[in-house]
Formats: sequence, structure tokens, C-alpha cells
Amino acid sequence: MNLLTLWLWPLVGLILLPTALVYFGLHVVGRGIIFVDLALAQIAALGIAVAVLFGADPGHGTLPYALAVLFTIGGAALFSLTRFRHPRVPHEAIIGIIYIVAAAAATLVLSRTAAGDEEIKNLLVGNLLLVSRLEVLRTLALYVLVGALHFVLRRRFHMISFEPEEAVRQGIRVRLWDFVFYATFGLVVTSFVRIAGVYLVFSYLIVPAVCAALLSSRTAARLAIGWVVAFTAGISGLLLSTQWESLDLPTGPTIICIFGLLLLLSGVVTWVRARSSARAG
Repeated sequence: MNLLTLWLWPLVGLILLPTALVYFGLHVVGRGIIFVDLALAQIAALGIAVAVLFGADPGHGTLPYALAVLFTIGGAALFSLTRFRHPRVPHEAIIGIIYIVAAAAATLVLSRTAAGDEEIKNLLVGNLLLVSRLEVLRTLALYVLVGALHFVLRRRFHMISFEPEEAVRQGIRVRLWDFVFYATFGLVVTSFVRIAGVYLVFSYLIVPAVCAALLSSRTAARLAIGWVVAFTAGISGLLLSTQWESLDLPTGPTIICIFGLLLLLSGVVTWVRARSSARAG
């Protein structure tokens, strides 16, 4: 009962909000650009850092969210414009550079504020236990809108992520649709960064998608597996950090470590299945 009364909205957030992150994570892994989610999350954090420099409360008000969205859309445009083919410069390298520059810029900006070290920690780790009913419902509404758009345009987004050569052959404007993908992706990332921090956003985007890719080759099955992994890690981490009082574990890092264990378990299951298939063959 204590969990339901004290941590109701963090619990609801951990059940509902990661569903969109798992979906986008499948696309990110399919594109082979793992740094893009971390980079977008860090760019959103940079926008929030600038708002803090102007005296705003990072967890409340419109300025932090507005600047985070503005910075993220700028990042989306940058990612779509830098999607070029070069034999010696992969797109992942450009994304990684953008990430580290955004991270350094956020550190510089927050160093000019009174509580710079604490704000840096909050942007990276977040504090899920402080999420409010309004934040959960507002973020859920945004995810429903983004989800509806991606459902309507699912074939186009699937093609530019998993069959880019075919998209080019059909005359699809890949850079334009890349921008739409990254912009909507950025909105999802921005909203969750304010709640959970950069590290947890990255974990929710990548780990469930990688676990699912190890365990299944079918898109629908991978999405379902990813949701189960995200749900398991989130609920387990919340229970451990709030109910195991003697350890006093922070919620975000606890969830991330459980993600690591689930990834290890997925790898073991994959190895066992491969050995069984080899013996049967």
C-alpha cells in the first residue's frame, strides 16, 4: 500500500512512458546510430541548462521545456543534414561529436550557476520519485500524439530506418523524413529527460531494443520483448530503491543496473539457443 500511495505517479510513469522510448529504440538500433538518442538527450539537457542560467527552475515552468524543445529540433535538423555517405566518416562519428560538444557546453553553462554541480547531476541522473501527476499526464498526451503520427506513417519511417536504399530508389526525400523522425523523437526524449535524466533515457532507448534484437528477428516480437524488458527493469528498480530502505538506493541508477542484468540474461539465453540449434543441426 505504501508503494501505491507514496510512489503512485512514478509507478504510472515507469509503466506508461517508456513504451514510446522502446519503439524509437528499435529504430535507433536498426539504423546503427546508437549515439543519436544519447546526443538528443544531451542537447535537450543543454536547453534546460540554458534555462537554468536564466534563473528558471529546471523541473517547472515553460522556459526549460521550450528551450529543450527548441534545442532538440535544432539537433534534429543537424542530424538529418549530416546524414551523408562518406567512406571514411560514418554518421555515428558526427553524432558522437555533437553529443560530447553538447555535454561540454551544458557543463560550461551550469558552471555559471549557483548550484551547478547539483544541476549537472539532476540532468544526468534525474529524480523519478519527484515526478508529478501533471508531468506524467502531460507527457503521456504528447506520446499519444507522436505515436498516432508514427502509426499513420509507420511504413515510411520503417523504410528510411531499415531499408534506406529502397527509400532512395522510390524517390522518398530521406533527409526531410529524417528530420520529421528526429524531431518527433526529440520531443519524446526531451519530455523524458526532464523526468528521468540523460542516462536513464539512453538506457530505456537502447537496452530493451538490444535485448529484443538478440531474442527475435520479427519486428512485432521485438517491440513486445522490449516493452517487457523496460517494464521489468523499471518496476524492479522502483521496488528495490523504495522498499529496500536499508540500502538507500537511488532509483535511476538502480534501474540502469537492472537493465544491465537483463541484457546479460538475454545474451545467455541467445547463447544457449544457438548451442541448442547447433547440436540439433
